[in-house]
Amino acid sequence: MQSAEVTPKVWEHILAARAGRACLCCGEWATGERAAMALYGSMLAAPGTPQVVAQIGQSLDGRVATVTGDAADVSGPDGLAHLHRMRALVDAVIVGVKTALHDDPRLTVRLVPGQNPARVVIDPSGRLPNDARLFAEDGTRRIVIQEVDKPRPEGVEIIRLPRKDWISPPAIVSALRKLGLHHLMVEGGAITIARFIEADMLARLHVAVAPLLIGAGPQGLTTRPVARLAQARRPETQVYGLGSDVLFDCVMGARVAAEVWPHARQPAARLG
Repeated sequence: MQSAEVTPKVWEHILAARAGRACLCCGEWATGERAAMALYGSMLAAPGTPQVVAQIGQSLDGRVATVTGDAADVSGPDGLAHLHRMRALVDAVIVGVKTALHDDPRLTVRLVPGQNPARVVIDPSGRLPNDARLFAEDGTRRIVIQEVDKPRPEGVEIIRLPRKDWISPPAIVSALRKLGLHHLMVEGGAITIARFIEADMLARLHVAVAPLLIGAGPQGLTTRPVARLAQARRPETQVYGLGSDVLFDCVMGARVAAEVWPHARQPAARLG
């Protein structure tokens, strides 16, 4: 396991690389700083390059909340900072309506320097009230993906998509790309992330594990079961120490679907 040391100098350099003003192969860096460059450098994508990633924080026993739904402190302070850094490196953050209803998230980068991403909620039936915090006017794009014809606050962009049991992840990604949002992060909840995994839409999955035992409550990722372990997904994985949390950086090998992006480039290469 590598310890990732995200110093202010490292983070400033990563943000500069995201903006195209620096490269990640130059400079003198300590071992922990170089690990941080590798971790976040692998998240970067050239402007206009489609890439979908996801992040989930959970306990040692694989829970994301208590039985009462308390999920506020599952991730430690370093795990939360990591989540905010990931937000700063993408064009848009996506959450499902259940997460939006329960957590009422702001989806900002308030814990780290950086630019807020566009906020996207998947709300097929129009359940999310219009006073939700992610709809708040703060200069950031706000988007709702829904099947129903429900009015939204002024300035909120509405994407109307059909559904069967759920709105298709490839259709979601394609619609967001048409709005100029190419580099996406699926932040929650676990069911939404699982849908994108099963659709083979993720390039990377970050699982942040905090050292606590909850005992019961909602599980983390739950995908369709397999009969034999030989059928299980075994992503290439790097493990990083983040201080309060341990991060599993999983390369998922997303299916590149012609109907989503016909000329996709591969995700940014990992630093050696």
